[in-house]
Amino acid sequence: MQLNSVIFQIGTQPVTLLALLIFAGLALLLLAVILAWRAQSDRNAERLEAGQRTSEMEYRLAEMAGMLQNFSMQSQSQQVHLQRTIDERLDQVGQRVGQGLSDQSQRTAFSLNQLNERLAVIDAAQNNLANLSGEMLSLKDILSNKQTRGAFGQGRMEAIITDGLHSRAYSFQATLSNGLRPDCLISLPDSRLKLVIDAKFPLEAYNAMREATDEGLRKVAETRLKSDVLKHVKDIADKYQISGETHETAIMFVPSESVYAELNEKFEDVVQKAHRQRIILASPNVLMLLVQTMQAIVKDAAMREQAHVIQAEVVKLLTDVTRMKDRLGNLRKHFGQANSDIDELETSMNKVNRTVDKIENIELAEVPALSEAERPLRIVTG
Repeated sequence: MQLNSVIFQIGTQPVTLLALLIFAGLALLLLAVILAWRAQSDRNAERLEAGQRTSEMEYRLAEMAGMLQNFSMQSQSQQVHLQRTIDERLDQVGQRVGQGLSDQSQRTAFSLNQLNERLAVIDAAQNNLANLSGEMLSLKDILSNKQTRGAFGQGRMEAIITDGLHSRAYSFQATLSNGLRPDCLISLPDSRLKLVIDAKFPLEAYNAMREATDEGLRKVAETRLKSDVLKHVKDIADKYQISGETHETAIMFVPSESVYAELNEKFEDVVQKAHRQRIILASPNVLMLLVQTMQAIVKDAAMREQAHVIQAEVVKLLTDVTRMKDRLGNLRKHFGQANSDIDELETSMNKVNRTVDKIENIELAEVPALSEAERPLRIVTG
């Protein structure tokens, strides 16, 4: 087919093969140019987009680095401030604790001084009791004295009284308000009345009774003994029983155990008559028992007197101990508060340390790709 051959007609215009080929070549050339232009535009757009992404990433990295630097500086400033605050708080706590310990030490020293004074008073009271007990002789010492045991009358009575009672508890040959002087006056504890002891006993009739050779002489001697004893009982009651000054009961000392046993065995009526006149017959053993009883009474009275002093000092001592216990509780509360503050500070420090560790170990995460909405507008040229 020839190039100028008509292929078809468009209206009245014939279209030859040559015109069709030229048109097809121009169309292909135009298509190639359009495709090349489109490819170049796409590459330019991609380079522009890559540059924008790089710039944006560099801006984000710089912004994040600035933020991290600011956060680090703020953390360091807060840590310095926190450290300063902790140091000031610890200094204040140390000062309070030191002042509290100093005050408590002074109060404790003052309380101990008071306790020492109270204990000194108690020791003095105990020494008084020991001295008083040392001055009181026991019944064993009295019985072991053979010389006094063999004496009669005044000497024996004085020996028993002297060995058994304190010198302030008795007096020999003291003068009463009526001018008479009994052999011995014993002071009764907690009473102004005096107990009278008379040591004059009629031994002549007793000796005559023992020396009688027949029954007649014995009867006469017994009658004389009864008469002498009752007369002496009456004399003691009349002379020494003074109302408001002496005790209503008086003691007639019988210097021999055998005489005392003889009177109680054969002359019971004489003993009963003496009791009715409130006169007590006492042998050496009975007088010793009486002295021992008086010794216990005097000792109890002295102990009661000292017991009041000891009781008062013990009450003061208990008061001081209670005060010391309260102050110790206050000191324990101060230590507990200080320990609680230190625990809270340690908790805060641990939190700060954990935060600092997180900051030191932080890793930058990969920056996510921007979405279509976040991408900047592209300017297409061409």
